[in-house]
Amino acid sequence: MKYDYIIVGAGSAGCILASRLSESGEHSVLLLEAGGKDASPWFKVPVGFAKLYYNPAYNWMYYSQPQAQLAGRQLYAPRGKVQGGSGSINAMIYVRGQAHDFDDWAAGGNDGWSFKEVLPYFRKLESHPLGDGEYHGASGPIRISPMKGHTHPICDAFLKGCGELGYPRSEDFNGEHFEGAGIYDVNTRDGQRCSSSFAYLHPALGRPNLHIEHHALAERILFDEHRRAIGVSISQHGVQREFHARREVILAAGAVDSPKLLQLSGVADRELLQEHRIPEVLHLPAVGKNLQDHLCVSYYYKAGIKTLNDEFGSLFGQLKLGLEYLLTRKGPLSMSVNQSGGFFRGDDSQRHPNLQLYFNPLSYQIPRSSKASLKPEPYSGFLLCFNPCRPTSRGEVRIASKNPADAALIDPNYLSTQKDIDEAIQGSRLIRRIMSAPALKAVTVEEVLPGAAVQSDEAMLRYFRENCGSIYHLCGSCAMGADPQTSVVDKRLRVHGIEGLRVVDASIFPNVTSGNTNAAVMMVAEKGAELILEDARQVRAEVAQRLAV
Repeated sequence: MKYDYIIVGAGSAGCILASRLSESGEHSVLLLEAGGKDASPWFKVPVGFAKLYYNPAYNWMYYSQPQAQLAGRQLYAPRGKVQGGSGSINAMIYVRGQAHDFDDWAAGGNDGWSFKEVLPYFRKLESHPLGDGEYHGASGPIRISPMKGHTHPICDAFLKGCGELGYPRSEDFNGEHFEGAGIYDVNTRDGQRCSSSFAYLHPALGRPNLHIEHHALAERILFDEHRRAIGVSISQHGVQREFHARREVILAAGAVDSPKLLQLSGVADRELLQEHRIPEVLHLPAVGKNLQDHLCVSYYYKAGIKTLNDEFGSLFGQLKLGLEYLLTRKGPLSMSVNQSGGFFRGDDSQRHPNLQLYFNPLSYQIPRSSKASLKPEPYSGFLLCFNPCRPTSRGEVRIASKNPADAALIDPNYLSTQKDIDEAIQGSRLIRRIMSAPALKAVTVEEVLPGAAVQSDEAMLRYFRENCGSIYHLCGSCAMGADPQTSVVDKRLRVHGIEGLRVVDASIFPNVTSGNTNAAVMMVAEKGAELILEDARQVRAEVAQRLAV
């Protein structure tokens, strides 16, 4: 079967691409998704991500390779295996990033990707209660809901404590003032998750020119003799199928599976292809390289007042919260548990905020086994965690074999630079400083973990190495740039040296953004769709001109 565009991956980016490319009715679009539909009610309830955290039906449940700098541990890397991708199972914090994150993209040879130039696409995708303005849009598909005014009362102690120490207040992390303590926004609508699947794809699926195939595992990209991408070969319920593209194949399978598919298809570093006896289509050495992620660690506290632990920790409390949500679509079940936090400088030498904090009125240990579930600590508690905003460690994604069913090897190479080590210590000291504020001391009984015995830089770094985890912001593995030796796609997201093939997802980030990455992924998809349609119009105009001669 032939379509104008074939999109691989119905994640946060793929759903937007499918909607925008099919919007005019002019182009036929096929969307391939390896998972199933997002039909379970847990995809709509914001705290439903806890039920999906270790669910193999909807989650690829990847793990990193053992990390030398993290006590040899393999870190969990959940990825969405469902329509909506990881945007269907994340915690929904909506943060664009700092302006200089995108200015750095542009400075790296990617004209058109500065913050000023990408801001219109952020505004285009969102519907914000502040309405149309310099920083926000009011008519986009993704509804943004500020949690301000609805958070647990203990979050006020965090904000007051930061003020007592002289830290600024940010009223809007996506507005003019990024730095400081504040309350996060989430992408929810009327108390329900507002993923790109719900907001973009579901309304578009009635179009006759848009078709989706579920449980369709892409195995390789098809090329003609001129090294042009012409289709995709998939496995679906044990049956091999091929689909062909008249215009373009677009990879939107994410930071793990987009480079994996390129490598399986012969577009990768020559040595890797030779190792697995895969015929070379193009030696493109940067495929899978430049992998980045945010690492976070939590500090646990016993509170002198009730927290969400008390409500989530009992059957009666859960029933009460569930009833409140069913009747009003409000309450803790309608929000993220990551309610307050902010962006801070680790020391006075930092030009920009380099640490992100989360103040969480619920404390829980991340289960180390897929058979365990997320449960609150058995006391009134809260946690405060941090992650460096712009780590400089770089890793890679590479295929484990030529079998498409085998998960790729994920090696983020965490904490491999001195800057990242320094910031792990900076963040630990920042948490201790904030917890010394009178407002927080007034509601804290004790620090449970790591505890008073951990005071020196060496001890704090050891705690970080042994207890940190991914915050699930993998990106950069098909980086955008001008040099085919160090990047995979150009500034129009076209794969270097290949016709008819683009990558449009988190893997194209030249550098990770400050904060949660889902908003930036959706922006990339909005801009990417416009670039694709612009190029289609250009081709059509050139054909018309030739015919007129």
